[in-house]
Amino acid sequence: MRLRSVPLGVATLLGLLVLAIALSASARSFAALQPSGVPAWLQAHVGDADGQISAVVLERARALYLKKMAQGAVSNPCYFAMDATRPGDLGNGVLGRRYYVVCEASRSFRAISSGHGGGRNLKGTVDFSNGRRCAKNFGNAMDSELTAGGAYMTREAKTSFKGYYRTGAKQDVAFQRTFIQFDGEGEAANARQRVIGGHAAQVLRGMCMRKSPNSSYADHDGLAPFGKLVDYAGGRSNGCTSWSPADARQIIAMVKDKPTTLYIYPESRDIAAVAQASAKGHSLSGTDLYWNASCLKEIGAPKFWPRKTLEPIIVQYKKDHPAPPPQPVPMCKQS
Repeated sequence: MRLRSVPLGVATLLGLLVLAIALSASARSFAALQPSGVPAWLQAHVGDADGQISAVVLERARALYLKKMAQGAVSNPCYFAMDATRPGDLGNGVLGRRYYVVCEASRSFRAISSGHGGGRNLKGTVDFSNGRRCAKNFGNAMDSELTAGGAYMTREAKTSFKGYYRTGAKQDVAFQRTFIQFDGEGEAANARQRVIGGHAAQVLRGMCMRKSPNSSYADHDGLAPFGKLVDYAGGRSNGCTSWSPADARQIIAMVKDKPTTLYIYPESRDIAAVAQASAKGHSLSGTDLYWNASCLKEIGAPKFWPRKTLEPIIVQYKKDHPAPPPQPVPMCKQS
């Protein structure tokens, strides 16, 4: 009631003052998210050592996230980045950390391990396979099993039953794996077509069928698939982004029903520039070019395989080497 006795001009000035203070705070908050305003706590994680994020990777991942935030495409407080030039295996059972989870609002930064695309060796035709430690070949061709760098968005989560596996306590456990679909842009725009996404680095091997009439997953003959659970967190993937089971649970929970951005380095332009410098024997130090030094020494020079070049080769190889007719999954031996 006392506000009614305040002259209109004063009330208006008070309102404008409150608004100005709010806008100032908002501007300071937004400024901290500007590409040129990497906060000091995050800058402390920038570097080329294991557990750090290289400057160009953070710069591009951050720019992608800010763009999607401005467009209203994401509201997730966290974003992701991956540096596929880094080693996946540091030896002695230690995995290289090259996947990054950045949550600026809570000042949280995590570097975790992640698989890279294994590629393929089409024997007698062309070899674009990658080793376990470092990736030399990259690409976006269908059925190439290669990693394609660029801008991605996380999308829907799909959980599917893969089969049963037996634990050390001789208990049968249903293995269900969740897959996060990615949508890409530019050279990564066919990510959905390639079924590129993220999931735990686990798979069932040595599949067989066993009588399981009480299982809800059994077929019409009362049979259910069984296999051995294999963790390949330190290995390669079919082009997808794979994480350890523990990390996968956390990441999937973060993005389920709340999409965010993922930037994967390198893109084809980076690969071409580094390959050209390597061919001329030039060092990358003192230039704007970036590649993990230990992996570059190991692979010699990286290569990008564009889909227009590689896809016809893969299609022809399939025609020349037709897959054998599918065989029924064998029955399990009694145990």
